[in-house]
Amino acid sequence: MNTPEFFEQAPAITLYDPLAEFLGAAEGGQLHYRYVDAVKTAGHSCPTVASAWLMTLRALEALYPHSLPERGAVRAEFSQEWTSGVTGVIANIVSLLTGATRDTGFKGLAGRFDRRNLLAFNTGRESDIRFIRQDTAAAVDVTSFLEYVPGNPLMRELMPFCVAGQADEQMQREFSRLWQERVRSLLLDYADDPRVIVVTPVAA
Repeated sequence: MNTPEFFEQAPAITLYDPLAEFLGAAEGGQLHYRYVDAVKTAGHSCPTVASAWLMTLRALEALYPHSLPERGAVRAEFSQEWTSGVTGVIANIVSLLTGATRDTGFKGLAGRFDRRNLLAFNTGRESDIRFIRQDTAAAVDVTSFLEYVPGNPLMRELMPFCVAGQADEQMQREFSRLWQERVRSLLLDYADDPRVIVVTPVAA
C-alpha cells in the first residue's frame, strides 16, 4: 500500500483495550493507531477525516493525562444527527479509536466490555463532539475550525473539472496532490494549533 509519506509522520496514539488484553489480541492490551488506520477506515484521506483523527486524539489525551486512554470506556456525543453532513464520517473515526458504537458493537462478556450505546447524536450542543469518560464522568467538548488551514486556490479551480470527470490526467494528478497537501498541513503544521482543534473541559 503506497501512501503519502506524511501519513506516517502524523500524530499517532497508543490505547489500552481491556478486551484485546482479555482475548489475547494484543500484549498488555496495547493497540497503536496511526493516521493510515483512519484512512483505511474511511477509504480516503481528507480534511474531515484528518480533523476527526485530531479531535479524538486531543480529547483522549485531555481525558487521560497520566495514563493510556482506555478504549471502550469513553462515550462520544455529537451535536448533529449522524446523517447530517460529514457527521457519520467523523463518527466512524471516533468509533475506530474509542471503540464506541450505537447498538451494533460488541455486546460484552458477563457484563464486561460492552461497546454498545456509547455513541449519541443530535445533542444540539455548540461543540462538535463531547467525549465523556465512563469511569470518572470527566468530559471535554471538542470542535474543529478548518478555516484556519488554508488550501491552495488552484485546488478550487481544478475541483469542478475533476468531479465532473472532465479533467485530464495532469489536472487530476495536480488536484490530488494539492488536496493531500492541505491534509498534510493540517496534520503536521496545525495539529497543535489551539485555534484549529479546540478542547474545552466540561465543568462537573
